[in-house]
Amino acid sequence: EALDVVLFSIKVCICHQSIHPNSEMDAQRKNYVQCFGRKKTAVAVATVRPGNGHVRVNGVPLALVQPEILRYKVEEPLILLGKDKVANLDVHIRVNGGGQVSQVYAVRQALSKGVVAYYQKYVDEQTKKELKEALLSYDRSLLVADPRRCEPKKFGGPAARSRYQKSYR
Repeated sequence: EALDVVLFSIKVCICHQSIHPNSEMDAQRKNYVQCFGRKKTAVAVATVRPGNGHVRVNGVPLALVQPEILRYKVEEPLILLGKDKVANLDVHIRVNGGGQVSQVYAVRQALSKGVVAYYQKYVDEQTKKELKEALLSYDRSLLVADPRRCEPKKFGGPAARSRYQKSYR
């Protein structure tokens, strides 16, 4: 009876493997990392997984990111790292909060951190160090968040530090 149970479980395992011929592809889709970038109140979350080099921001291809002037800022990490390093990765970025400029800076930070984290987890440590050094030597804000925030307003004045004008008469 115990032998029948073992044979049945072996048959189930064999059948289960034959049902899922795309198990390698499923495993590849599971290989992903999520990283976030922040600037002021804008938060961007990048999901990096194996693919064919597509980069999308809120579902829009990188070539159509607005404002057009700041598009180059988003492309900087890709140019610094080289197209060959990112050509086999798909990056999907969700961003919300803040203004246009803050969102662009959050996106570029999330993109940089995501690619570095992917190389650390799934490729090798040496390549990750090279990527990190290249990014840090160009601009530290690509990997390290800017801690500055807007100071809250206080009473007795129109803003955080300035006071109302004093009248003597």
